[in-house]
Amino acid sequence: MPAKTSPLGSFNLIHSRPPVAATRTEVGHLEGDLIIGSFNRSAIVTIFDRASRHVWLADFPGAHDKDETLAAVGEILNRIPEPLRRTLAWDQGREMARHADLAELYGIDVFFADPHSPWQRPTNENGNGLIRRYVGKSTNLATYTASDLRLIEHRINTIPRRSLDWSTAHDRYAAAVAMTG
Repeated sequence: MPAKTSPLGSFNLIHSRPPVAATRTEVGHLEGDLIIGSFNRSAIVTIFDRASRHVWLADFPGAHDKDETLAAVGEILNRIPEPLRRTLAWDQGREMARHADLAELYGIDVFFADPHSPWQRPTNENGNGLIRRYVGKSTNLATYTASDLRLIEHRINTIPRRSLDWSTAHDRYAAAVAMTG
């Protein structure tokens, strides 16, 4: 029987990610995913920092295929200081087929969770639940502009959280950015 081939090609599993990413003590270890809209016709990219819980969002002008995903994730990574682009964990969705290009263009190591293992990217999975409060399920996500997404980011990033000792994701992330100065 021939070996299974993946649209992702060769890739790194999440188990080979640096152990410090699991400790949530170092900003720059990211988790990403797509939130898919009604009838699979629209999407939003979500990326969360594991340590600070800071979120970034990007929309798609058209399809959410591998080329558009590369562009949308790149748009987010351009907003993150280069020293804080350490790792990115994603599920094994075919939208990340250009992960090698992403790694080369943005200097970030990309890792993939095991199939059907959302608990390996808990920050993103929980964070997407927060985002769904603002964008809802079964909606056309193409109606959300970049400006709308910045407002959602701001709201989520400025909510005090028990997991951050009642600090905000924005405050935690801003402190880490200041340290890279």
